[in-house]
Amino acid sequence: MIIAVDPAAAKPPYEQVKDQISGLIRTGELAQGTRLPTVRQLAGDLGLAVNTVARAYKELEAERLVETRGRNGTFVLASRSRVDDEETRAAATVFARAARRANLSLPEATELLHRAW
Repeated sequence: MIIAVDPAAAKPPYEQVKDQISGLIRTGELAQGTRLPTVRQLAGDLGLAVNTVARAYKELEAERLVETRGRNGTFVLASRSRVDDEETRAAATVFARAARRANLSLPEATELLHRAW
């Protein structure tokens, strides 16, 4: 896992770490079940404070991308594509209900989606 933090960037370091790990999960480079480096190890490798990496891991956990299993470490919980699929399905359901309430036909709703794409 290769992560780089730019101290001069507008984004705080914890967000840079979080975004890069999230991206690696999304692309499949970090597969489900992969053990992430310890907070101390990654902080040392990146020259960051332990709390900075801990916050990134905490936010990834809140997004249900990773899971911390106590002293066993932090693991990739699910592929991002599966999380995206769940979110997309939920959004599609909300959209379909709204389209039906508006009395749109399926072709009309599909056209709206096509234009939004």
